[in-house]
Amino acid sequence: MEKEVNAVLNGNCIVYPTTTLPALGCILTSKSLDKLYSIKKRPSNMIVSIGVSDLNQASELVHLTTDLEDFLSAFPEGSLTVILPAIEPLDSRLGGNRIAIRILANPIAKKLVEKTGPLTATSANLSGFEPLKDCEMAAKTLSSSENEISFLSGTCSGGIPSTLIAWYTVCKSPNDNEIEVLREGLVTEKEILEWWKKRT
Repeated sequence: MEKEVNAVLNGNCIVYPTTTLPALGCILTSKSLDKLYSIKKRPSNMIVSIGVSDLNQASELVHLTTDLEDFLSAFPEGSLTVILPAIEPLDSRLGGNRIAIRILANPIAKKLVEKTGPLTATSANLSGFEPLKDCEMAAKTLSSSENEISFLSGTCSGGIPSTLIAWYTVCKSPNDNEIEVLREGLVTEKEILEWWKKRT
């Protein structure tokens, strides 16, 4: 993994496995994001999420609340992406003041971001095209003669993406009763809201 880690830290993109689909990762610099958006042919107004190894790593980027750990632990690891307020504004393509964080569950992905720091966690495919499940194949599809994408081997299960949630600290009128499910995924909106109502 050392070669791939060095490539990422030098600003290049990498395809890595997650519990759903292969992700296209880069460090959180504007130059690396330029490369990622060019590779994916993704419109710049479409925000990408960030993958982290745990809440401790997330705390370097976003403001956490004391109830967040209990909330995340109530559902399968990697099944939720939560939008939280940024400590310092990031590139607008990462959400600016509102950052979407996903704690990665795949052990290869965890090991990668432990070494590189947080990486983007967008799907490894051209925008508008069906994602592939195999990391090597996804990397080859995105590579060109000018820009060869590295990868960490893995075949993902595919299927439904993570559930995207706006945490109450980013809602317009923050209070303990306001979280919003923006995209239903691995965890249903009903499951999320039922847990939220039962919390103490």
